[in-house]
Amino acid sequence: MKSTWLFVFIILILLVLHIGSSPLLAEAPTMPKILFTSFRDGNYEVYIMNPDGSEKVNLTRHHAHDLDAVWSPTGEQILFVSNRRDFRPRGRRDLYLMDPDGSNVRRVFKKKIEGWRVSPSWSPDGKQITYRQEYWVNGTTGTYVATLGEQDEEFFLKGSDPAWSPDGTEIACGVAEPGRTWLILANVRTQNHARLLPKNALPWQRMPSWSATGEKLVFAGNNDPLPAIAEKGFDEAKALHNAWRDKQTIFIVNRDGTGLQQLVNEAGPDVAYPELSPNAEQVLYTQEINGFLQIFKLDVNSGARTQLTDTSRNIQGDWFDPAYALPVSPQPKLLTTMWGAVKTK
Repeated sequence: MKSTWLFVFIILILLVLHIGSSPLLAEAPTMPKILFTSFRDGNYEVYIMNPDGSEKVNLTRHHAHDLDAVWSPTGEQILFVSNRRDFRPRGRRDLYLMDPDGSNVRRVFKKKIEGWRVSPSWSPDGKQITYRQEYWVNGTTGTYVATLGEQDEEFFLKGSDPAWSPDGTEIACGVAEPGRTWLILANVRTQNHARLLPKNALPWQRMPSWSATGEKLVFAGNNDPLPAIAEKGFDEAKALHNAWRDKQTIFIVNRDGTGLQQLVNEAGPDVAYPELSPNAEQVLYTQEINGFLQIFKLDVNSGARTQLTDTSRNIQGDWFDPAYALPVSPQPKLLTTMWGAVKTK
């Protein structure tokens, strides 16, 4: 009898030790949720809310600037940007992870750089991320890819606002030349890339976002190139730039570049940060209203628009819907194992 109780006691001890040494998995939201960035507390914080704008909750609660948050494919982690290492107004910004309730905050990279890591996007299997790296000195600015849990990051191409496709094969990003930018779709394996739209379409294209099926993208765009203001006086240059900003709007297009459609009227400045809902039926975007940036939700089919925020400055919405959560699935071999072969071609 004593030996039986001793055996049970040992099993219980082992179970306790196992539970204590194994971190509990974070729980993804069971209902659709939206992440966004707000300045309502006097600094940028990551908030969460319902798709109708209700139940806004501050997740980060930190005196640093926390912003640009994106859901992992399964909703179990949040990737965001923060200057927690450098509190200066233009201080070093880097990438952080946290659980959906704002707990368990940790840095993605141990290695510091003289610059920023910003604009993150997840691979569909949740194992890798892509982001823009901006160097101040001694580095190459552009789009990078890194594997979570490893410290190696690899330069991908000279692009901005990267967005990983749901099938894992492509990264959409913006490529710039003086006075204009265009969107490209770059093959993750080979870096081969092509314009999303024909060469003469929309001289200003930025901030792509995919639908869950990969059949649609939304982006911020402008029918006019950036005006030449280098030799203008201050007031004239400012007026030209503001007039150009007022024409920026949101577009939706098919993956093959067809079916281009303007979604938002050219009604005011700072129309930006579009984010397509997983079912491609709604779009989040930011627009300046009465001097403050606010987040709106637009129905793609009806054009009905809903303002989701109205306090202080609010930007950068990101959807999560458990009905469209991507399972952790095998990912095509990406950069590290093939990079040497690609570079030699």
